[in-house]
Amino acid sequence: MLIDIQHRLEDGKIAELLGYSVFPDPEQLERARALYKTNPKLSLLGLEEEGEVIGLIGYEKLEHGVIRVLHLAVDPLERGKGYGRGIILELLASEEPKRVVADTDEEAIEFYRNIGFAVESLGELYPGVERFRCTYDSEDEE
Repeated sequence: MLIDIQHRLEDGKIAELLGYSVFPDPEQLERARALYKTNPKLSLLGLEEEGEVIGLIGYEKLEHGVIRVLHLAVDPLERGKGYGRGIILELLASEEPKRVVADTDEEAIEFYRNIGFAVESLGELYPGVERFRCTYDSEDEE
């Protein structure tokens, strides 16, 4: 079950998980934490298993029923067990968005594709790093 963890940004485990979803740079992590502290349009939810948060998703609700995923992470020891997929599916069930969009790197595109997201290249947005936009349209499933 997803729980609100936005008020727990100073918790070491939450910071660690959030760190997995940003470029490995302490400044990027601090910027992400500041965003969730100051922007009321953002939500940060955690997946709790046996009393411990093992994954998280940070997102923004945009207009017209669109959700933009900003951060998604699962503890490395828990990866490959379906928790990331479960986080996305719970988000779809609870928020009922018309569309979910996530920009990501090549490492994560198969994860999104396996859940039913369409994947398109955004090109090389940073030198030597190709980025991808993953889009899930819930209306396509009806």
